[in-house]
Amino acid sequence: MHLTEYHFELVVRALRAILPLKQPADAALRYFFQEEKAGSRERALISETAFGILRHRLFLEHACQPTPSSHANPRRMALAYWVRFGGYNLRELEPLLKKDEASWLGSVKGMALDQLPLAIQAELPEWVIEKLRQTMTDAEILTLGRSMQNPAPLDLRVNTFLSSRNEVLAQFTAEGMEASATPYSPIGIRLRGKPALNKHPLFLSGKVEVQDEGSQLLGFLLAPKRHDMVVDFCAGAGGKTLLLGAMMHSQGRLYAFDVSEKRLANLKLRLKRSGLSNLHPQLIAHENDQKIKRLAGKIDRVLVDAPCSGMGTLRRNPDLKFRQSAQSVEELTQKQASILAAASKLLKPGGRLVYATCSLLPQENRNIVDAFLAAHPDFALRPANEILAQQLIALDTGECLQLSPQLHGTDGFFAAVMERA
Repeated sequence: MHLTEYHFELVVRALRAILPLKQPADAALRYFFQEEKAGSRERALISETAFGILRHRLFLEHACQPTPSSHANPRRMALAYWVRFGGYNLRELEPLLKKDEASWLGSVKGMALDQLPLAIQAELPEWVIEKLRQTMTDAEILTLGRSMQNPAPLDLRVNTFLSSRNEVLAQFTAEGMEASATPYSPIGIRLRGKPALNKHPLFLSGKVEVQDEGSQLLGFLLAPKRHDMVVDFCAGAGGKTLLLGAMMHSQGRLYAFDVSEKRLANLKLRLKRSGLSNLHPQLIAHENDQKIKRLAGKIDRVLVDAPCSGMGTLRRNPDLKFRQSAQSVEELTQKQASILAAASKLLKPGGRLVYATCSLLPQENRNIVDAFLAAHPDFALRPANEILAQQLIALDTGECLQLSPQLHGTDGFFAAVMERA
């Protein structure tokens, strides 16, 4: 779009509200749009610029500070982003520039990325790189970091209780939408572009839900049967809970536990659309709530999608890498270990437990699982690749599921399957 002084000022005001990251970027953006009367094209420009800057923030901060006297203010960040990543040329931006900014932007456009430190090239803070180096080479970290700089595709999960993937694909195709089957999940669909779906008949009728393909695969690792007693221990807004309910053909009993009333309220709205009747949302105070203790030793399947740093979701939430820290991850690992131990008490002998995170950091993943298994000799690790193969899903990342954007085109996910003797 043609950039005017008005657009520029609007973007700069939005960045001033968002970039301090006192709250999640999407929440800050929503609040800004409530306060500012901006048209749909202006909103698109602001959103794209703000999230683009967050994806490339480390490079842009470096590019905006060529001399000690200059600094990376929102104005310079926007200009540097547009000329380097946003597809604008210097001639288009010239009416917006102050004296000497044209020559500075020329240098930004031509800056050689491969001469810069790994953190800037990968767009990952030093503390993240330090943790990833425990299991990855610098070349692997760079490939991962670059893949995280691209926006995520829009993945949908077909609600198999109400429809089939072929039926949904046929309807999208008939409407001229570019839709394809996801490569791993047998119930996933990937849409090209970012069409608005919240008013689409397939969404309103509960036949599709927005859900990353990687998240869908967690359901196939848990593999609940029709008449099982199942618990989604950290249900959140319930995307995976609804998947489990559909896999159970709305039979058996499925509990959705969460500590957030707001998240469970969102689940109830989605539950209404889904057509499921076997799902029971339960608000809990903490992982040792009495409601959980009453079910000890009675449950066939438990999913623990643990609260985590979210470092696997940076394509969607690029602000997380600046809002988390080594200290916050350390606090999360203590919570993860405590939740996993509490959830394991629910299982009957022969029951299955899946521990998962949307993180790529070993501290939140394999380290938690290894410590749990060492402390609970009645649990054993089951190879994730074998469980997926049984369901004709051709995906082998070893004995634990480890998904990443650069290898699988999904968010970063980890999952381990354990069974009680």
